Amino acid sequence: MPITRRAVLGAAAASAFVPVLGRGGDADDLIRLRRDLHSHPELSGQEAYTAGVVARRLRAAGLEVTAGIGGHGVVGVLRGGGRGRTVAYRADMDAVPAQGQIPAGASAAHVCGHDIHTTVGVGVAEALARQRRRLAGTVVFVFQPGEESLTGAAAMLADHVLEHTRPQEIHALHCGPFPVGQFAVMPGFGLPGQDHATVTLTGPGAADRATGLAAAINALGTVGLPASPAQMERLVADVQIPHGPYAEFVFMRAAAAGERVQVSYRCWPEARWTALRADVGRLAAAAGPATVEYPGDPFPAMVVPPADGEALARYLRRTNGRDRVVGLHAALPYNGEDFALFLRRLPGTYTFLGVRRPGASIETAFPHFGAFDPDERAIAHGVRAMAGWLAHRAVGDHGDHG
Repeated sequence: MPITRRAVLGAAAASAFVPVLGRGGDADDLIRLRRDLHSHPELSGQEAYTAGVVARRLRAAGLEVTAGIGGHGVVGVLRGGGRGRTVAYRADMDAVPAQGQIPAGASAAHVCGHDIHTTVGVGVAEALARQRRRLAGTVVFVFQPGEESLTGAAAMLADHVLEHTRPQEIHALHCGPFPVGQFAVMPGFGLPGQDHATVTLTGPGAADRATGLAAAINALGTVGLPASPAQMERLVADVQIPHGPYAEFVFMRAAAAGERVQVSYRCWPEARWTALRADVGRLAAAAGPATVEYPGDPFPAMVVPPADGEALARYLRRTNGRDRVVGLHAALPYNGEDFALFLRRLPGTYTFLGVRRPGASIETAFPHFGAFDPDERAIAHGVRAMAGWLAHRAVGDHGDHG
């Protein structure tokens, strides 16, 4: 590839953000922001405080800001000083219902790390804004509500967020149980979708038959939730093995309530849901008079396009070092992600940001566990990496766009 002026400009812009974010003041400010958001957790559809903080920070940085997209969604547009492509970055803002080790009286808690995701997104926007004259192209920041309820992405898309901003690709990052400062990439993999069913049995002994049917449906599962730190460690190691034990799986949950059985499952590969629906129907028929109802097609899996994921892996290894980047060769079985809807419309990437502090037990870095206590130093690592990556992708002629 010939070296063009835009390629040089983009490379300079990407590298310029590291020393800027290396100053303690910037890192401390972002940690204060994260702690503010952490102390104001809001459930899906209720993210008014978080959205207000985000909008104020983006406006102060000089971005063009639109609020109220898909509910409490916020979009900030940063136009660089040079010509280039339009790329987008998405951060989710909502918290989850409080449970387990969360303080009594709390209704919501940031135990999935969305407060860190939002902080990283704001930090990237501010870092790039400080260098806007050296930035080629346009970066669109999408701060999304309602991820935990799997409604926010659909709502923002219904509000034409992509048509208004017209990005050519979109990227996202999520906390993960990896050492702080390490990144996990997943070309060709991602997170499973989810399917739901209600089986209603009729006739004599329906409740007893429902209990037996739930057990039979659960037997279709091939993996269960990790029950100990050792099992979590094994899971994290196994998903890094090509063709390993999680290359294909069914995570099944079926529970009887009277004459009904509620079924929820995740599977990989995604197309396996067709066979699983047939299996559930077969088991229901064998249990006696029964009807099986599905609300619709399953919520889709999130799959990172291989070419884009590999491009990100090369970039992160080049800029962070090979030892700071690991590849996942399987989907994590237990969580979905409505970023899937964006990746069905645009190419892009999804990356895990390591948040496990040195010496800490793995459950402190595993989202959705009550002990989740991420290392805040991960914020600066995420901002440096994503600011450089977005600047790199916006150049437009770097030669590795998938």
